[in-house]
Amino acid sequence: MTYSTVPINLADKLSQFSDLWSQKKVADLNGYEVKLAKLKGEFVWHSHEDTDELFLVISGRLTLQLRDGDVVLGPGELFVVPRGVEHCPVADEETAVLLLEPAGTLNTGDAGGSRSKAPEAL
Repeated sequence: MTYSTVPINLADKLSQFSDLWSQKKVADLNGYEVKLAKLKGEFVWHSHEDTDELFLVISGRLTLQLRDGDVVLGPGELFVVPRGVEHCPVADEETAVLLLEPAGTLNTGDAGGSRSKAPEAL
């Protein structure tokens, strides 16, 4: 088994990219991907039928619009969007987030479209 004994510094990883709405994979965990992203503006309404999605805000503020009402997260706060729940992330200011979801989960879920991107390894 090959593994690294070097911890992952999230601030260092975040300093390595500036593009928005582009997920960067920083680790794998039992078939899940640990990803970082920088967000600003509004994404697309979508859902993930087969998986929950964890959002952890590192900096900034993130609003997760849900059909039943908004969830607003600040630094150090997380929220799990349950599988099948339609949501639309919105960040009024640049916001850094950590995402945890199964490998291969499409960022736009069932919506697809031009904003669909596979995560890039960082």
